[in-house]
Amino acid sequence: MMLALGLFVFMRQTLPFQNLNRTSTFTWSSNARVGKRAAYQYIGPGEDTLEITGALYPELTGGVLSLAAVRLMAEQGGQWPLIDGTGMIYGVYVISSVKENGSEFYSDGSPRKISFTLNLTRVDESLLSEAEALYTKGSKLLDDATKMLGSRG
Repeated sequence: MMLALGLFVFMRQTLPFQNLNRTSTFTWSSNARVGKRAAYQYIGPGEDTLEITGALYPELTGGVLSLAAVRLMAEQGGQWPLIDGTGMIYGVYVISSVKENGSEFYSDGSPRKISFTLNLTRVDESLLSEAEALYTKGSKLLDDATKMLGSRG
């Protein structure tokens, strides 16, 4: 497994990719000052996007069905966890765009080579803030359960 987006697994038999480019932006607000450079204040993280590019050779790798599955995921508008083959969790992403380009065609019109580009955009909060939220919810549930059990005794 190279990468998993939800239940779709990127591997040699499905969508093997050659490039994975990640861009993380950060938001800063500027305040103009008289006679000085603008002052900047960090607002928080901006967009986190991934561009996945690769080429399919239907005789050897996945073909149009693999791309159709990813396109269907995008059309459903789902949010999917993204995890790489080492177990690193990138977060929850949506599929922003799917681009494919067929070339080197057979006589029946099917491509020998299909180049593809997938663009993903992160939609969840940071993993740290989500872990804190889960801890808070878990603590509250534990406190509520303790109070309920204590009131019965």
